[in-house]
Amino acid sequence: MLRSALNNHPIKIFMEIPYTVKPRPDTGLYNAKVGIWLFLASEVMLFGALFSSYILLRVGAAPGTWPHGLLNVPLGTINTLVLITSSITVVMAWVSLKMNQFGKFRLYQAITLLCALAFLCIKSVEYHDKFMHYQILKTDGTYVDGHLVEKTADHVTLNGFETKDLSEINEPKHGEHHEHKPITVPTAEIKKIGNYGPWHNTYTAIYFTLTGLHALHVIGGALVIGFLWGPGSKMWKTDPERFTNRIEVSGLFWHFVDLVWIFLFPILYLL
Repeated sequence: MLRSALNNHPIKIFMEIPYTVKPRPDTGLYNAKVGIWLFLASEVMLFGALFSSYILLRVGAAPGTWPHGLLNVPLGTINTLVLITSSITVVMAWVSLKMNQFGKFRLYQAITLLCALAFLCIKSVEYHDKFMHYQILKTDGTYVDGHLVEKTADHVTLNGFETKDLSEINEPKHGEHHEHKPITVPTAEIKKIGNYGPWHNTYTAIYFTLTGLHALHVIGGALVIGFLWGPGSKMWKTDPERFTNRIEVSGLFWHFVDLVWIFLFPILYLL
């Protein structure tokens, strides 16, 4: 009889998770903020190890083997400005919620998402450029370096220049620019050929590792921000303070992603 009565009248038990809004007495922070700071600490160790590896590899590289001026500085500068702008808009979105202005929050987060998309598009252009940039080592020891024009079974044509000194490619003298012109190399004269993908040399390997991992973080952060901007924003009507905290936490991650790029840009593009 008791079991039947319970089945007919189920008992609902609601348990509230503590410190989702109010700060914890031991840390002074709510749970999500404690969690994101712990997560970011692990991220610092991850990128710290990669940056340390970069420094050791560069210091240990033989003279003339570490490329300089390989990356597009103007595009890198634009991407830096794009991410700095997104850092501003993500803060403004959080401030808008604090001021109970949900419409402005949607606007600022939309700009943040557009900045993330612009960053990824520019980065994809840079990646495409590296995969179209080829280097040929001929049987006579001459190097041909440039962008692919045509590749057939009989020959390969690059729009670039020819040299016997590899350091002219990796470490061009300041102010010196080689004249680029179409150069056709018969397949029979090619000893080695490859593009500037991560397999090209140590520099491109670390470049694609660092920027690729960073791009994944941009994608991950944009997905979270996009969810909170779209379907996740329904929480604003039911629990606005907790929703505001979620925006703050996602913003902290986004600031970390931007900060990583602030280190990547000068190290990879300028030094």
